[in-house]
Amino acid sequence: MATQPNPGIADELARRLDELALELTLPTNAADPDRWAASLTALARYAESSGCGDLAAAADSAADALRNAPEWVAAEEARLELAQAIEKLRAELPSSSCEPESNAFNLADDPELIRDFVAECREHLLAIEQHALVLDGDAGNLEAIHSLFRSFHTIKGLAGFLGFEAIQGLSHEVETLLDLARNSKLSLSRHAIDIVLECKDYISRWITVLEAPAESRLAYPAPDERLIARVQAIATNPGSVAAQAPAVEATQSNAEATPDSGRQLVAARFVKVDTEKLDYLVDMVGEMVIAQSMVRHDPDLKVEGNGRLERNLAQLARMTDEVQRTAMAMRMVPVSGLFQKMVRLVRDLSRKFGKQIRVETEGDDVELDRNIVEELADPMMHMIRNAADHGIETPAERAASGKDPTAVVFLRAHHSAGYIEIEVSDDGRGVNRQKVLARARERGLVAPNAQLSDAECDNLIFQPGFSTAEKVSEVSGRGVGMDVVRKQIQKLRGSVELTSVTGKGATFSLRVPLTLAIIDGLVVETGSERYILPLTSVKELFRPTAGQVSTVEGKAEVASVRDRLLPVMRLYERFGIQPRTTDPTTAVFVTAESDGNTFCIMVDELIGKQEVVIKTLGNAFRNVSGVAGGAILGDGRVGLILDLPTLFAGRHQCRAR
Repeated sequence: MATQPNPGIADELARRLDELALELTLPTNAADPDRWAASLTALARYAESSGCGDLAAAADSAADALRNAPEWVAAEEARLELAQAIEKLRAELPSSSCEPESNAFNLADDPELIRDFVAECREHLLAIEQHALVLDGDAGNLEAIHSLFRSFHTIKGLAGFLGFEAIQGLSHEVETLLDLARNSKLSLSRHAIDIVLECKDYISRWITVLEAPAESRLAYPAPDERLIARVQAIATNPGSVAAQAPAVEATQSNAEATPDSGRQLVAARFVKVDTEKLDYLVDMVGEMVIAQSMVRHDPDLKVEGNGRLERNLAQLARMTDEVQRTAMAMRMVPVSGLFQKMVRLVRDLSRKFGKQIRVETEGDDVELDRNIVEELADPMMHMIRNAADHGIETPAERAASGKDPTAVVFLRAHHSAGYIEIEVSDDGRGVNRQKVLARARERGLVAPNAQLSDAECDNLIFQPGFSTAEKVSEVSGRGVGMDVVRKQIQKLRGSVELTSVTGKGATFSLRVPLTLAIIDGLVVETGSERYILPLTSVKELFRPTAGQVSTVEGKAEVASVRDRLLPVMRLYERFGIQPRTTDPTTAVFVTAESDGNTFCIMVDELIGKQEVVIKTLGNAFRNVSGVAGGAILGDGRVGLILDLPTLFAGRHQCRAR
């Protein structure tokens, strides 16, 4: 600076810069170029009157850039440039007035700032991975390079403001590398993209630590000097780094998943809400639905001929349903983020196994409850690992069998009768049924002379501890995986099936509900208790005729239904309650299907269909077999929601007849 300000003026300039930086970095603040320009102009006039001409000129220049920005996207670019200008301005201030250590320490102890920092970083880390994978197949995609640069720059600014020097330093080096690429001074090789993704993973580990409460927070990851050195090496001498093994290519059929379309999902107006608050809102809306249903079914309000009351209650029901749908929609997220994680996983596995794999996705814009999407990540990772390790051949093996050396993993999502179906398939070798059957016989899972259908053989891989791997690797072979997949999907009230064609590939089909908060149920009554069956599992209802129900070998009870003998489970025996009838001909039979098993449930009476809000039973009853939760019915009574998979598995607990 031409003239050094006195310490008081320097402190005031530093304070104003800190306030402006806080506005820029806090994710809770929306982009407001006009307000920022006004603050900059005020800063420029103060700096000018204090004899800081360079500082005033820089602030005026940044203010003009903001005022001349025609669109929000352009304003965001100006925000980036302004953040860079603030860094330069800080460097011109006396060092005694711009040391941030003590202030940064206090800021980093603020839980609200940390939550905002974590939320903002999570979004940028997701964008970094998405755009890095785009560059993996198109290294010259300038839009993706610009997006990567903006994300790392924002993370750097946020981390610097809070005093997280390890994140700030690493982000700065990556930002330098990407700045060279966006100015056409460096071409990003696949190895360079590998390192960018490693940097993203390092920051993710930091964010994971920061997400924990302060009192239980683990130690922060140590600065990775080796990773920084690798970034610097590429930036200073890119030609010395050899390209690595072929990487995965990502092909997305939905325009919404491309970087260009993201510049539009930017024009939308939104606010960030803490997920805990959102979950609480959904819970309260559920309580409101229950209260509305209780009011509507209150016998004291059933006044004959009171048309006005009936119309008002009907209007209340419509409004409540609309509020409920809106609240549930707020928690819905597209599966594109989940698919993107799988694309990254395939990319890493393809290099680990020396295989060439590309990913094709379809239905990226299909939306699911956020909680379900989070729970699906692990099962899908198991399926992807299984496909990459067991299913997909090496390039040489594929070429020898007349296949394209590059294998394809397909990820598809679509709606199906109130559920979402997700398919994970590959064009590999398919299930080796002879090998599976031999291993199953070795372990005593099937009789030596048993003849299994293709579907029965394929589904043996879901048995606990089952594996056909010849050796244990860091990816598979320990017999842990596919049984975990089935259990996890069942916890979500969903199902998973495997179909395979030898030499053509295999497909895992997952079927999960749109949300875990609400269920369409069939309400039945046994004795004085009411139970709820998921409507999607109910196939038919009937009242048996004499002779339709019989006992096989004096042990199991079966019913003849459409030329099939189906196991019968008397619900009152399963839960040890007193029924109103024990005669099948005066009872109601519900034919239900779960995980490929079809059976009949005997109940006293059918109450009707009802949409219910699912409630957990608490720690004391969470391990009750055959029960998935509870629900408050329209008359205020509590009904138990039946867990059909465990109910069928435990049917032998019933008293033999």
